[in-house]
Order: sequence, then structure tokens, then C-alpha cells
Amino acid sequence: MIGSDVFHTKLNVRPYRGLCNNTALKYINFVVIFCLHLYALPTLASEALPATGTINVFFSPNGGETEAVVKEINAAKSEILVQAYSFTSVNIAKAFIDAHKRGVKIFVLLDKSQKTARYSSATFLSNSGVPVLIDNLHAIAHNKIIIIDKTVLITGSFNFTKAAEEKNAENLLVMKGNQQLLDRYIKNFGEHTEHSAPFQ
Repeated sequence: MIGSDVFHTKLNVRPYRGLCNNTALKYINFVVIFCLHLYALPTLASEALPATGTINVFFSPNGGETEAVVKEINAAKSEILVQAYSFTSVNIAKAFIDAHKRGVKIFVLLDKSQKTARYSSATFLSNSGVPVLIDNLHAIAHNKIIIIDKTVLITGSFNFTKAAEEKNAENLLVMKGNQQLLDRYIKNFGEHTEHSAPFQ
């Protein structure tokens, strides 16, 4: 059975000593439920996807990227999946917490640098009850992705930081209406959670 196999694998790969029971249960619950959803998705080979839906484009510095991200988070109804390399934006972190408080399920996957980063939002989110995982398999987990309600995809070079908004040359895309593209990103997110561990 896929669900029990995933559950067993995760427990063997990373013991949960040192985690509070509530945090460990949230993480285990997320892994089991998400992987069941993941394996229900079709296998997605590397192939061209049809151009469909809408794309809003933003460029920094001061191009409104943070405002655009917060707007989409505030409209979330059920689930938000996040992959980030650097995450220090107070406004984006607060939007995630507000969504969490209104019942939106949020799962955050961060690069290992965020375990020791001086101003990371990882601690803030984790202490607020949001499951935070660390992807430490790769030299750098450099994705910058937010998937909202399985219908909105946000990605680009834009790190979720104040510097990316105010100082850097960055880009951000907000894409809607392309379910095949969203399914590919959701599957990729699941694959990275399988080798990640809880932030602590």
C-alpha cells in the first residue's frame, strides 16, 4: 500500500527525536496525504505543454512582486505549497500566517541555508504551526515557487526577500489556467518532500 510504504520510509529515514509530538504529527500527516495525492498524478515526462491560461509578469526593483504574491496568498482558500531558497520577507511571511489562521493548509520547503540564516522566516513560520521542511539533498535548493489551491502558480527568479523587491533585478510570473503545468510543479514538489526533513 503506497500510503503505509511512504509513512514507513519517512520514519526510518529521519527519526523524530527532539520534535514535539504536535509538530511531528503534522509533518507525518502532510507526507502521507501529499504522497497519496502525488502518486495519483500521471507520470509527467519532459515534454512541451500547451500554452493556455493567463500570465501576469512583474520585474524588480520596485515592480510590485511582493504585493502580487501577498494578493494571491490572501485569496487562497484551501492549500499553499511553497519552495524557496531565501525567505526573509516579513510581508509574505505574515500573509502565510494569516492564511494559516483562517484554515488554509500551508507546506513550506526551504533550502538548507535557511536553517542558519540570520533573518530567515523558517523559525517564525514553524513556531506558528506551519510545517516547514528542509531540502538538504542538493548543493542548493534554488526553486522559488508558490502553488495556491492547485490553480495558481507563482515562480521566477524572485526570492521572497525585501532585497529582491527593492534592490535586485528579478522577475516574477503569476500563472493561472494551465492545469498540466500546475500538475508538473505539484509532482516536483512532492518528489522534493520525499527526501526532505523537518526544520528544527
